[in-house]
Amino acid sequence: MATTLDYIKPGSRVRIINILHQGGWVYRMYQLGVFPGVEVEVVYNDGRGPIVLRVGDSEIVVGRGLARRIIVEPSRGT
Repeated sequence: MATTLDYIKPGSRVRIINILHQGGWVYRMYQLGVFPGVEVEVVYNDGRGPIVLRVGDSEIVVGRGLARRIIVEPSRGT
């Protein structure tokens, strides 16, 4: 079941389906390794403020507004 990244609980692994945004932020997300098909782990999400993601061996912070535009689904095996 697809949802947006801002609803995912810490410790969950999800696969990026789409980024519903245009312009520089999408390009920057691609540079950071966040693009459709990639699996990420939500490290921190307290329901307000930014969300911390683990992408490979790196952790990145995504603002809640952008997280609302990242469509995800549960990873296989979770």
